[in-house]
Formats: sequence, structure tokens, C-alpha cells
Amino acid sequence: MNKQLICRLLGLIALLIGGSMAFSLPWTLPVFGQTDHFEADSFFGLLGAMAVCSAVGGVLMFVGRRSAGEHLFRREAMAVVGLSWLMATLLGAIPFWLSGTCAYRDADDRPVRMDIADGLFESGSGFSGTGATVLTDLEDPELVPRAILFWRSETHFLGGLGIMVLFVAILGLGSAGKTLMLTEMPGPSKENVHARTQSAAWNFTMIFVGLTVVLTLLLRIEGMSLFDALCHAFGTIATGGFSTYNSSVEHFQSISIEMTIALFMFIACTNFTLLYYVILCKPGKLFSDVEFRVYVAIIAAVSLMLIVSLRLADNFDNLADASRYAVFQVVSIITNTGFGTYDFDRWNAFSRAMLFLLMFIGGCAGSTSCSVKVIRYVLFFKILWLELERMFHPTVVRPLRLGGTPLADQETRKDVVLYFGAILVIFVGGWIGIVAMEPDATWNNRGHQREKLMDCASAVAATLNGVGPGLGIVGESQNYARFHAPAKMVLTLLMLLGRLEIFVLIALFMPRFWRRR
Repeated sequence: MNKQLICRLLGLIALLIGGSMAFSLPWTLPVFGQTDHFEADSFFGLLGAMAVCSAVGGVLMFVGRRSAGEHLFRREAMAVVGLSWLMATLLGAIPFWLSGTCAYRDADDRPVRMDIADGLFESGSGFSGTGATVLTDLEDPELVPRAILFWRSETHFLGGLGIMVLFVAILGLGSAGKTLMLTEMPGPSKENVHARTQSAAWNFTMIFVGLTVVLTLLLRIEGMSLFDALCHAFGTIATGGFSTYNSSVEHFQSISIEMTIALFMFIACTNFTLLYYVILCKPGKLFSDVEFRVYVAIIAAVSLMLIVSLRLADNFDNLADASRYAVFQVVSIITNTGFGTYDFDRWNAFSRAMLFLLMFIGGCAGSTSCSVKVIRYVLFFKILWLELERMFHPTVVRPLRLGGTPLADQETRKDVVLYFGAILVIFVGGWIGIVAMEPDATWNNRGHQREKLMDCASAVAATLNGVGPGLGIVGESQNYARFHAPAKMVLTLLMLLGRLEIFVLIALFMPRFWRRR
């Protein structure tokens, strides 16, 4: 294990994160229209956080100064990726702490500052694209300074496509960059058209940035301020879901804004390689892709079921409203964005159950989505079909195919089944853990003790799959502030596990991972 090389790369990432905080500084000034006075606390809080990032980066760079030019092997790449996300979560929390950002007001209406668990939760949620929050009133500048509100959304931008992708796009790093990107990019790779090099990183980054710019302009035209447009564009393209208002997208009461955001959430969860082909005027690649077609079919089928269910249950008075809110919420949940235009926790049981199931699907591989990914479900059901056939035709050997192309059968089967098993174990373990560590008083005080099991299950599902809002006390109109510090720390870890697809982060805690070969 080349620890000096790991330190050097982590040092560069720390400097990148610190430098990115500078983009939040202008919002401390009244001239930009978000505050009527100079936000001294957030300004100096951000400067202090930048200084800490610079110091951490400088120390790590000094430790790894002799590693330049050395080759990065897979173990070192896994260590860099896993440690960089842990470090980003820690460094990203510093502006919340130093600026005096407050999570809520106490019984005497006094602001209560974010503690260690709150800061790590909010930072991890931002970088991982989860969009869960412990902030109870986003619209109160006394609790949440505007510059910190912007930094909160900016973490979506940094983590959306991936810290490593942005890192490699800027610095290249040759074969080391390829290894880093292969380690971080979510979902099983179906194509290797673009070698994961600096060129590919730039292609993906430009698509990501281009979508963000286009969406920002459209939202400005549709009536949002520049601040709101940028923050919601960051949250949409990164499929994160942080909003600048307590009621999320519902605040704007605009069908055009809702449909625009829904369209871009849908696009952001499409494989970026396929989007690259569309830019090259080869849309056939997109529409012939099995995963994309299944992705579209799931959205259409579930939307139709919810529309019918919501009308039959009289959740809405007319078909137009049922269609408007059902389609937006289906797209928001399956893409793991978590924006809301209506409190879906008030819908009938069938509709809530369908949304809960969508949390475990996610978008396409190679997109900004978290969760399991559509391609794994396609492969899982193909594997299941082949195994069922083998029961009554044991001598028949059929290869596992995707889009007519044979895959590396045994390796793919093992990876898909292993991932489903890991997700199940972590979900159940996290659920039981939260139920055990969160005191009953969290529900007893509000008369909802009977809902504790489901609320905890939805909280674990929403964080592990990067959705954000769940059901009950973590529903669309609620937040995670009621959970105690131990539960928040567990949920933060679940966010990172889901974003890095489990194994990279788990490897860091295995003693054998750090031993010499």
C-alpha cells in the first residue's frame, strides 16, 4: 500500500474542496440580493473552512511529496476514493460549524447551533446527493445564512458526477485517473467506448455542467431568482434535492417549473455515455439501450398506477392534478432526487408503498443517481429466468445476454447477486440499528409510536438509496432533526455507502485491506 501517494492525492482533493468554497462567498454581500446586510459570520466561517482545507491539503501534500509519478494500483485507488468521500464530508461540514448555522429553535425560540452530528449529516447528504436535511427552517436567515444555504447546494454539484471525475478532469493523472474513475463511477459498466481517462472525464463533466447551465437559464426565464435557479439546478442535475425553501419546489406553485425540473431529473438519471452519443447525433444508441427502455417503462407504468390510485382514493379532485403531482413525484423518487411538489405522505397507502419501492430502483448506471440501478434489476431477472429454466433443463447452457450481447456470465452473476445481498443485509441491519438506538420518546411525544418501525425503515431506505425524504417523521414536509446524534451518524454512513455502492467504503474498515501483499 503506497500511503504517500494516497496522501498526495487526498491533499489535492482537500485543496479542491477548499477552493470551491470561494464560490459561496459572494452571497454574503447585499449587492447580490440575497441578504440585506453583510453576513459576517458566514463570510468568516467560509474563510475559516477554506483555511482548514488548505492546511489539511498542505500537510497531506507534504507527506506525499515524494510519490509523484508512482503508479496507482487498485487498492490505492479504492483507498483514495473511500477516504476522499469521508474527508469531503468532514471538510464540507466545517462551514456549518464555523458560521454558527442553526438547526432549529428551542422551546424558548432561541436558535440552536448545529452540532457535530448535524454538520456531518448535512455535508454527507449534500456530497452524496441524498438531500436529507436536519435544518428546520431554510427561509430564516438568522438560522441559515444565505451563503451557507448556497454552499449546501454546491456540495451537490461537487458530489453529483463524482469528486474523482472532477478531480481527474482537472488534473488528468494518466492511468491513475482511469483507475480512480473506474473505482468511483456508480453502477455496472455496460460499455467501454470511452476509456476512463481525462478526455472521458472532461466529456462527462461538460455534459454535467452543460445541463446545469441550461437548466439554470430555463428556471431564470420561468421566474426564479439567480440564487434559487442555481441551487435548484445543482440539486436537479446531481439528483440531490436540496431546495432553498421549506416546501421544496411546491413553493413556486408553477407547473412550468415543475415540468422543467422533472424533465431534467429524468435526463440526469440517464447514462451519461448515452447522452454523449445523443450530442454526437447518434440518438439510436439511446433508444436501443435496454436499460433506458426499462427505465422509461417503469416511470410510465408506476405513474399510471399512481394516477389511477390517487383518483380512486379521492386524494385529488380531478385527473389533471392527480397526473401533475403523481408524475413529478414518481420521477423525483426513482431518480433519487427527492424534490417535492406535494406532501405524498398524505396519499393513500398503495401510492406511498409504490414510492417506497421506487426508492430501491434508482436511475441508469453511469448517471448521477444512487440506489441499485435499473440495469441490475434487468440482469437479476435474466439470471433468475435462466436459473428457473435450469431446474427443468439442467443440461441446457445459455449465456447471460444483455441487448443480444453475451456477458461474462459467472462474473456478472456473482456481482449482481452479491450486490443485492449486500443491500438487503445493510438495509435490515441499518433498520434494526436505528429502531434500537432511537428512543421511543421521539414518537411517543407526538402520539405516533405505532409508526416507529415504518418511519425508521423509510429513513434507512431514503438515506441508503440517496432519496432524502421518506415517510412519517422524515416525510416530504418533515426532516431528520428529530433523530438523536447516534442515529444521524448511522444515517450519514448509509448515505456514503449508497453513493459509493458499498464495497469501496467497507474495504476501508477491513484490516487486511491495509496490510502488505
